[in-house]
This record gives sequence, structure tokens and C-alpha cells, in this order.
Amino acid sequence: MKYLLLAALAALAWGQSSADPVVLTVGTEKITKSMFEEILASLPERQRPDVKDAAARKKIAEQIAQLVTMAQEGRARKLDQTTKLKMQYNQLLAQAVYIELASAKPDAAAIKAYYDGHKDQWEEAKARHILIRFTGSRVPVRPDHKDLSEPEALAKAKEVRAKIAAGADFSVVAKAESDDTGSGEIGGDLGAPFKRGAMVPEFDTAAFSLPVGELSQPIRSQFGFHLIQVQSRTIKPLEGLQDEIEQKMKPDIAEQGVEALKKKAVITYDESYFGAKEPVVPPVKKP
Repeated sequence: MKYLLLAALAALAWGQSSADPVVLTVGTEKITKSMFEEILASLPERQRPDVKDAAARKKIAEQIAQLVTMAQEGRARKLDQTTKLKMQYNQLLAQAVYIELASAKPDAAAIKAYYDGHKDQWEEAKARHILIRFTGSRVPVRPDHKDLSEPEALAKAKEVRAKIAAGADFSVVAKAESDDTGSGEIGGDLGAPFKRGAMVPEFDTAAFSLPVGELSQPIRSQFGFHLIQVQSRTIKPLEGLQDEIEQKMKPDIAEQGVEALKKKAVITYDESYFGAKEPVVPPVKKP
């Protein structure tokens, strides 16, 4: 209902065209066909009726008529002059301005600059691992394995690492020893490349810092001790990411617009009420 009221009031504020027939009149206020259809288009999808369904359109029109009638009564009672409603109206306008500011499309240079400054967001790693669990891990004990204490698990992880470092095949060892049976069955392979933040923090840090091909030392996480080998790390190219980057840039673009508006505005505070503005003290240079 809130969406209907906001959309209806906005439509009434726009006025009408003589070539656009009036489809709803509430008192002296009129809504044309194009205004009504724009109201429908602005509704959340789950509330949006089929524009070809006359009965559904009529139901929405009845809701709008009720809301506009109540709004007219509110103005008659001068409720729109209360400080609270004025502030709510200001908040609505401010939100609309913020959305409009955020909708500004960045140019190709700005998109590339954002990409260059945030490449780690599109970095992906492909890796395999061997997990040696310890008591308390969320990973169940394998039927043929002992429930190891943490010191025992660390000692075993070191033994397994030494075996691989001496020439044992990582895949074969993973199948025999890894408590992560899902990846262990395929030689420790974790499948598709993953982005930063997809794994638990300890694993994530290692996966994006280890040299490619190097076998890690045992790395502890809540699941146990991991032996990690990064097989590749790549960064997605800019091509194909423009739309995603635009979405990520929207908050920054909006904030820049807000800052520009704040600098342009003339704002005066009553110092007798709010207190004098604290002076900016320059930093003292050390001799």
C-alpha cells in the first residue's frame, strides 16, 4: 500500500497531457492512463497486475483512490504541515535523489580504474588439499581411521606432508589419508576455482598467498589440519565484468554526488543552540 501511495502522489504531481485520457479522478485530482500505467510499473513485481486484466487494474485503482482520498483529508486537516510529515517527505525526496545519483553510469575509464584498483575481487584460485581431522571437528571420522587428538593430527599431517615431499603422488595419498572424503576420492581436488572469501579464513589466506604448485605446511582450521597445494591463480579479465562493476560502483557514485551537494549547500547552525564549531587544530611539526 505504501508503494501505491508514493507512486500515486508522484503521478499527481507530474500533471497530465490533453492527449492522455484521464482514467481515475479523486476529487479534483486526476490520473491519466500513462500515469496509472507508470504507477503499475513502479510496483514490486509480486504486486504488479497484468495490465491487460481490467478487473486487476480496477482493484489497484480502488486502492489508489482510497489512499489519495485519505491524503486529501490529511491535507485538509493540515497534517502535511506537521514537522514529522515534512521530515518524512524530505526523507522520501532524499531517497529519490540518492537513487538518481546512483543511477549515473560511469564511463569506461572509471570502470577500468575501479577494476585495476580492485582486481583481488576477481581473483580465483584452483587448489587441492588433504585434511587430517582432530577430535571436535565437524568432519566425521572415516570408518577405518582413528579419532585423533589435535597433537596427533598435527603429527600425522607432518608425516603425510613429508611423504609427498619425498615423491609420493599427492592424489594417491589424498585418497588414502584425507578425512575430506568428498575431495579425497578425486585426489584432493576441490573442483571449480573459488574466489576470495569462499573458504574458511585460514584456508583462504593460504590459497591466495602460497606460491602456485608449492605444498603448504599443515594449516589449522576448525575442520582439522590442511595440506594445500594451489594449482593455479587467475584474475578474470575486464571484458564481461562491466555490468558487475557498475553495480559495485553505485554506492560510491551516489556518495560522491551527496558530497558535491553538501559542498554546494549553504548551511547555517545557531551556535547559541548547537555550540560553536570546534576549531581545526593543525598538527604540530616535530622539530
